[in-house]
Amino acid sequence: MSIRETILKLKEELPSGVELVAVSKFHPADAVREAYAAGQRIFAESRPQELYAKVKELAAVTGADGTPAYSDIIWHFIGHLQTNKLKLVLPYVAMVQSVDSLHLLEAIDRWGRENGRVTDVLLECHIAAEQTKQGFSGDEVKRILSGERSFPNVKFRGLMGMATFTDDEAVVRGDFGRIRDLFLAVAGRLKDFTELSVGMSEDYRIALEYGSTMVRIGTMIFGPRVY
Repeated sequence: MSIRETILKLKEELPSGVELVAVSKFHPADAVREAYAAGQRIFAESRPQELYAKVKELAAVTGADGTPAYSDIIWHFIGHLQTNKLKLVLPYVAMVQSVDSLHLLEAIDRWGRENGRVTDVLLECHIAAEQTKQGFSGDEVKRILSGERSFPNVKFRGLMGMATFTDDEAVVRGDFGRIRDLFLAVAGRLKDFTELSVGMSEDYRIALEYGSTMVRIGTMIFGPRVY
């Protein structure tokens, strides 16, 4: 199935109010252009240098009238973000989905203060069994959102998480159930805290059952990663 066919199929399948985030990491800008031609507008990257290169490559493309051809692409960042790479990411993205530490949260807020920007973020929760995955615990999320500390240049939009990499559906459902319960427990505290980003190519249908408002799909759309 082509990129276009897959995107159209997904958009038909996803419930109203659920955003398709096309994960274009490890794929060339031409793949983004093909997905764009199929109507896709939200794309996600996980490496700062790759995001920056694609943004610049696509920004250089103009239409017949000389205007930028891809100016309405909405970029999200979904990977582990080091604080010394903020300048490659924050000027270009609409959302950082993968805020996984207080240190990074503080750095994003500081960058926003210095640059006159407010950055939309999701707090990444550690819900999987693997210890290698990053993210906050439920108690840490609640403390951050309690209002004890102010982050004026950050807008908390919701939570993000990745389920355990396993074929055991019961484990995946347990992971999604925990982050859904945490989301519901804190969602009423903040205005615009409306996004639950869970579900990828292998498990997005299960994620939808647990209230996901964004699904991050890469391999299903673009095929195996290109190195």
